[in-house]
Amino acid sequence: MHLLTGLAVALQIAGARPIRVQIETPLGTIEAEIDSARAPRTAANFLAYVDAGAYDNARFHRTVRADNQPNDTVRIAVIQASVDTARARDRTPITLERTNVTGLRHLDGALSMARGGPDTATSSFFICIGDQPSLDFGGHRNLDGQGFAAFGRVTRGMDVVRRIQASPAEAQRLTPPILITRIGRVR
Repeated sequence: MHLLTGLAVALQIAGARPIRVQIETPLGTIEAEIDSARAPRTAANFLAYVDAGAYDNARFHRTVRADNQPNDTVRIAVIQASVDTARARDRTPITLERTNVTGLRHLDGALSMARGGPDTATSSFFICIGDQPSLDFGGHRNLDGQGFAAFGRVTRGMDVVRRIQASPAEAQRLTPPILITRIGRVR
């Protein structure tokens, strides 16, 4: 059995409570709860990167806002983070936990995994600014209608999220990217 799958099953069986993490940036700290009960595979995947230190010295590299999506008919508002690809290269993409199964929605402050297609998410994640129903299962942001895998929510620090979103950008690329000093569990 794959390590992440085993961990996810164990978390689900235990009826795990949300796990708290802190995302530390030069603009301030964001606190979030990771929902390991309703999105066990996605939560286990994210937490495996956290526990391995893969998000230490990572970055928020993308801001999507109304003024930088001129060709998109379905507009969203998010900031996206990623690790150095060398630190994430050995991870296997995870199965998409669709919002119609988990019951989690892309509401203001939702954490969700970025993906190119179904079952392609690895380490990149985003945070929603405002409610983003087009990112849920059946939404039209992606033509496949499968949505994205929400797995947590910001509990403190949405002001930091909004500062990151408003930072200078060329198209959707933050210039410069906003450093993630580290992401760690709150014990």
